[in-house]
Amino acid sequence: MKKKVVSILLAAIVAAGTAACGGGADANGNADVKTDADAGGDADAEQDGTDAVSDTDEGKVINIYSWNNEFSQRVQAVYPEVKETSSDGTVTYLKDGTEIHWIINPNQDGVYQQKLDEALLNQADAAADDKVDIFLSETDYVYKYTDADADVAMPLTDLGIDPEKDLADQYEFTKVTASDGNGVQRGSTWQCCPGLLVYRRDIAKDVFGTDDPEEIGAKVKDWDTMKTTAAELKEKGYYTFSSYADTFRLYGNSISQPWMSAGETVLRVDQKIMDWVSDSKEWLDAGYLNKTVKGQWNDDWNKAMSSESEVFAFLFPAWGIDFTLKPNWDGDNGAWAVTNPPQEYNWGGSYIHACTGTDNPKHVKDIILALTADAENLAKISQDYGEFTNARSSMQEAAQNDELYPSEFLGGQNAYKYFAPVAENIQMAPLSAYDQGCVELIQNAFSDYFQGQVEFDKAKSNFETAIRERYPEITEVQWPE
Repeated sequence: MKKKVVSILLAAIVAAGTAACGGGADANGNADVKTDADAGGDADAEQDGTDAVSDTDEGKVINIYSWNNEFSQRVQAVYPEVKETSSDGTVTYLKDGTEIHWIINPNQDGVYQQKLDEALLNQADAAADDKVDIFLSETDYVYKYTDADADVAMPLTDLGIDPEKDLADQYEFTKVTASDGNGVQRGSTWQCCPGLLVYRRDIAKDVFGTDDPEEIGAKVKDWDTMKTTAAELKEKGYYTFSSYADTFRLYGNSISQPWMSAGETVLRVDQKIMDWVSDSKEWLDAGYLNKTVKGQWNDDWNKAMSSESEVFAFLFPAWGIDFTLKPNWDGDNGAWAVTNPPQEYNWGGSYIHACTGTDNPKHVKDIILALTADAENLAKISQDYGEFTNARSSMQEAAQNDELYPSEFLGGQNAYKYFAPVAENIQMAPLSAYDQGCVELIQNAFSDYFQGQVEFDKAKSNFETAIRERYPEITEVQWPE
């Protein structure tokens, strides 16, 4: 492992971070970090992979690292080899006697990455039953773990998984996201996270005289049109979005260069990020955003989703509706609807990685295939949990099937009709190992500027200080001219 890669891993241990979403919850908006249970694999999966898969005796304990119970829930829902789970949810027993131990640490304050990195650095010397077998990562820091030099996430081909064959139905951008700089896929996901605009029907009727998704979609089709719509909402006493942080993902998905390229020590802030700063300041000053809501994943933001709120819309992927908006809404079902966003974007994604050094390669292979390659399993996850899953053909079919895919929360609306076109056109921004820290700290620094606590240049200076404290190897921060 090269020195620079080791320093990136250690950064999560020696420096406190926050959730990859830029706040106090994980990338799926789930602050519930209780350990739950499930696990699995595909008993019918091919066993013709590498010697490590075909010849090695499997261990009796599978250790899986994650930040909440979402992955365990999904595995339990679709994997037939689960026998039972302990009452406290920390251990899942498979039918062959193997135990899955769930090591759950919250994303808040960087705890998950700290604990995972400590385990990864000790992986080579750990006893067999203590080794990490599977760990999860999020889009904001996946590249840190798929880095070929780090060598902590195994290439899928080493497990006997052929991405071109076994994962052929996945959205291409998710496969690219889970690959290292050489194009070798080192993870897989059951999720695809295209984002939409989710709006209050009652506010739409009050301001525009209609809540029809197609008509509202025309009013939010791009940023220029959105600004005109925002002025209409303001005249009626409504905010377009709750916070300047709500729009960050759309701008961040549009950067043309990575925050820091491999092998370099100069961090470059993309012009799109500065466009977010200037546009957010303009919208905040114009009264289109609620000045009292400072960022996301806090109590004020949660309350902005309640029936007492005057916020018209949020920008969410499927998990955001299910894990974040729905729990914070205190009114009846059918009050919200979805339509196209002003700009196509992706937010989130939980990637499953086989850990280098696992003593359970057969089980790990089966778990990955069961969760990310089985069409029936993915369809069940979509129907039971409302997730937009990583199966292109299935999602295209769902978009046309209003009978099988109605959302009770959205009043029977088939959200897949709107998610599917966005997913087809997502172009992921170039990734780096520094994305999680940059996404978090740039928002923190300019939040003070938006709130009038510091001047613009001071916000820039504060970001430079914070990012170099997080990643001491950064020698310079360059801003667009």
